[in-house]
Amino acid sequence: MNLSQQQKIFITEYIKTLDAEAALKKAGYKQKNLKTLANKLLNNKKIIEQIRLQLKSQIESLRVHKGYVIQKLLQIAEFSLQEEDILDKEGIPTGKKKLRDTSAALKALESLCKYLGFNSKDIQEGFSTKIITISNLDDEKI
Repeated sequence: MNLSQQQKIFITEYIKTLDAEAALKKAGYKQKNLKTLANKLLNNKKIIEQIRLQLKSQIESLRVHKGYVIQKLLQIAEFSLQEEDILDKEGIPTGKKKLRDTSAALKALESLCKYLGFNSKDIQEGFSTKIITISNLDDEKI
């Protein structure tokens, strides 16, 4: 079974937005109950396979390596956790320091943990792991 032109457009639009009803409208479907049609199309094995193929192709075309993503997350966390001086009204350091952006650091570290496959149970129980630093990071060591 080959896909119709409308189905091909639906797939392309669905991948862009993940909104099945909007994708149906852009593909020119004029059915009253778009939700039912969306469910039908998203359960069609040929359409699911085509969505997977297109997504895989798009991901591969990005050529973003795991090491690069992890390196950037580490850089964000390290930069965000650096201390900076607190200045008074005249711009003179008060001697106190604060972390730059703990929320950004926390977000980067959470993403890093998810990416590396850690879960909250690992963290609560304590675990041993390789220490990964930016200087020794590459795809071969991940």
